[in-house]
Amino acid sequence: MMNKYVALFAVSALALGAGTAVAGQEISNDMSRCAAGKGPAILVSVRGIKESAGKVRVQSYPATGNAWLAKGRWLHRLESRASAGTMSFCVPVPAEGRYGIAVRHDRNGNGKTDISSDGGGFSNNPSINILNLGKPSVSKVAFQAGPGVTQITINLKYM
Repeated sequence: MMNKYVALFAVSALALGAGTAVAGQEISNDMSRCAAGKGPAILVSVRGIKESAGKVRVQSYPATGNAWLAKGRWLHRLESRASAGTMSFCVPVPAEGRYGIAVRHDRNGNGKTDISSDGGGFSNNPSINILNLGKPSVSKVAFQAGPGVTQITINLKYM
């Protein structure tokens, strides 16, 4: 059981650009982008945040095999101070289509993945195991975003 979470966090570090330059756009968490009649955007509810310490980072990716979790291929990155319980993020997307979301809770806010303490999760909440090295396939995380606001929930996992 522990090995699957170790793998999840190792991949989350790569997926969430820990210390690397990326081509995507860092944006603020502007919830007005998810108001009625707006979009296309994804309203992400992140559940299970263990404590109000550190930062929560959300990144969106095109749901294609060559872009999903690939270095520098994320579209938008949002980062906020962590708040225990559930947090909401509004992630704009360029058009309706298929996307994937990766989330990491950097509990000590050091910008690095600490496997023994940080949390992580993905859209569609796929099961993670050591055999797939914690990197769920794009087919397991992909979801369809419509022309308006699409709502998803991601449940964080910790060691």
